[in-house]
Amino acid sequence: MRDLRRFFTLKRGSEYACLPALLGLTVFAAVLGMCLGTVSVSPGDMFHILLGGLTGTAEARIILYARLPRTCGSLLAGAALAVSGTVIQNVLANPLAAPNVIGVNSGAGFMTAVCCAAMPAALEAVPLAAFLGALSGVMLVLFIAERAGASKLTLILAGLAVSSMFGAGIDAVVTFAPEALNGYTDFRIGGLSNISMNRIAPAAGLIATALAVVFSLAHELDLLALGNETAQSLGLPTRKVRLLLLTMAAALSGAAVSFAGLLGFVGLIVPHIMRRLVGEESRALLLSSALGGASLLTFSDILARLLFAPYDLPVGLVLSFVGGPFFIWLLLRQRGGRIHD
Repeated sequence: MRDLRRFFTLKRGSEYACLPALLGLTVFAAVLGMCLGTVSVSPGDMFHILLGGLTGTAEARIILYARLPRTCGSLLAGAALAVSGTVIQNVLANPLAAPNVIGVNSGAGFMTAVCCAAMPAALEAVPLAAFLGALSGVMLVLFIAERAGASKLTLILAGLAVSSMFGAGIDAVVTFAPEALNGYTDFRIGGLSNISMNRIAPAAGLIATALAVVFSLAHELDLLALGNETAQSLGLPTRKVRLLLLTMAAALSGAAVSFAGLLGFVGLIVPHIMRRLVGEESRALLLSSALGGASLLTFSDILARLLFAPYDLPVGLVLSFVGGPFFIWLLLRQRGGRIHD
């Protein structure tokens, strides 16, 4: 009852105070992503090129064919993975859950590899295949966890096992069809260096649809946070809503993996940071996570591009250096280093 009273007495509006700053940070990251690199382009020239000027110049080719797809990809993938992580953590009531932890990303990666090997010319089919793989991953982990005892530790261990199996499947596909995944190393680590607008476009539609559904279910997500019994007493069909939300989380992760590879830790780090900034109210948390994920991945991609220029690191390396210590800290923070039910 205390959680129920807190839900209905929450001061609406205050949790949105930091959203303008997050939006500004995301726009700033996008501008830097378009301007910075081995060849720097001024913001003025960049906007001029986007508006149709300076055609035929080297700077125009760099902006339109390299940095525009890369920046759009980082914004889309970051927002999708962060919102997916937020939904998964809330629905499963597990702060350690994330798309890369419980096998969602690896399932999407496996089906992406299969689709690229079987239908290399069907770019529009890749996001759908990745979604089906992601959904298979999350459902398989839930099935194993429920059969073995649905504790936080069991869920994480099941996710690691499922990720390992799907990872082996990706390696097998690439062994028999080496041309299936161009830039295989970038795909396994997570990278944005070779993407194009044609690759992003099919996934963008799926991400937009899934985001719209998730945001429309923000109230239901708030009710789920009160616990199964309370949510059911308020008339919420908890099983159906959980399944729908996890399906949308799989769609978001799968679409991101289809063009950005197996990026880790965005869906783990961002929701925790945003909860400290905006609290637990779902709509504000989802909005802030989308903006935070987009800016985090874009800034990480800029670092990957500049740290050892002209060599271009996969952005997944930068995220791993940040996310690995964060995950260890999160493990140790769970009640003195132990994971409880």
